[in-house]
Amino acid sequence: MKQFLDNMAAFIANPFFFIAFILIIVLLLIFISYKLGSVCTRLEMKDKIHRLQEESVRRSKAVTAGLLGEQVAPFLPDFPCNPADVRFVGKPIDFVAFPGAASGKPIQEVLFIEVKTGSSKLSEREKQIKNAIESGKVRYVVYHAL
Repeated sequence: MKQFLDNMAAFIANPFFFIAFILIIVLLLIFISYKLGSVCTRLEMKDKIHRLQEESVRRSKAVTAGLLGEQVAPFLPDFPCNPADVRFVGKPIDFVAFPGAASGKPIQEVLFIEVKTGSSKLSEREKQIKNAIESGKVRYVVYHAL
């Protein structure tokens, strides 16, 4: 043991070897830090990807449920008119309805129907359309092609 301590003392006394030793330790610490950082980053990315995949599936299910709800809505209770009087538009509103049209009765009104499921709300564009209709900014246009 004494010989080992004497060798270490001689090693530390030599500035070249001491600096080389410190440099090796610093490089080793940098390498270990890099590897640990790389592992941590990979784990964080896996977790982030997993969360994004779950969010994507959740949104996809919500969109699918919304589309299904739109298609089935005219046949559900409390729908504002007869399903036969309804025409699907899709975007930017879901339906236009002409109550009484299917039964041959006079059409007294035209309904613009937007179907929402769950806690979904009107988009900005849908709000603009609603406001335009409610403020009476609606026209009937006859367009003669060629």
